[in-house]
Amino acid sequence: MSEIFLDTETTGLSFQDGHRIVEIACIETKDLISTGKVFHQLLNPERDVSKDALAVHGYSYEFLKNKKKFSDISEEFLNFIEGKKIIIHNAKFDLGFLNNELKICNKKKIEESNVIDSLEIARAKFPGASNSLDALCKKYNIDLSRRKKHNALLDCELLREVYINILEQKEPKLFVSNVDQEEISLRKNKIRKKNYCKNVVKIDEKQLNLHNNFIKKELKKNYF
Repeated sequence: MSEIFLDTETTGLSFQDGHRIVEIACIETKDLISTGKVFHQLLNPERDVSKDALAVHGYSYEFLKNKKKFSDISEEFLNFIEGKKIIIHNAKFDLGFLNNELKICNKKKIEESNVIDSLEIARAKFPGASNSLDALCKKYNIDLSRRKKHNALLDCELLREVYINILEQKEPKLFVSNVDQEEISLRKNKIRKKNYCKNVVKIDEKQLNLHNNFIKKELKKNYF
């Protein structure tokens, strides 16, 4: 199954107050293993960035004003997420902003039924505890040293690691080639020999020749 880990950064806390998306990032995975496919855009929000939001992500309107608008990338974004489960931390926030942007450019909204909220899962597992992405990273000893400011792309990768831990899954194993399988088989055979073949009966050369001659006769009798 394919999944999308998604995160956004915005000009403020409420799309109902006219705030817009300034950054959107998506990482595609297959059974939680990264496929290497990424969708990432910095966006012109067509309005000022609030001081509080600027302190969080560091993207000023001056920096963003020459970037693409959401309407410019909406089709590419929708194609990227199509047919995949979308995993978001605090989905209500991001989904509200995304559907507002899609509404502005007359695109179909993202259905809540297609979204998994990792925050809700964490709250059910750790009731009463802080379940922010930062708090969960610390709980699971996930390295936060790269996170000087909020960054949608980095947060997607952190979320993937958190999500795997919340589900109590180990990191998915990569595909093992046939050559690797043969090597594993040889190692297993060596282990078996080491463990179970301690008492080896040696056959002398005369007995070995008699055995070989017997096999040759049987083969001629049955197949020739």
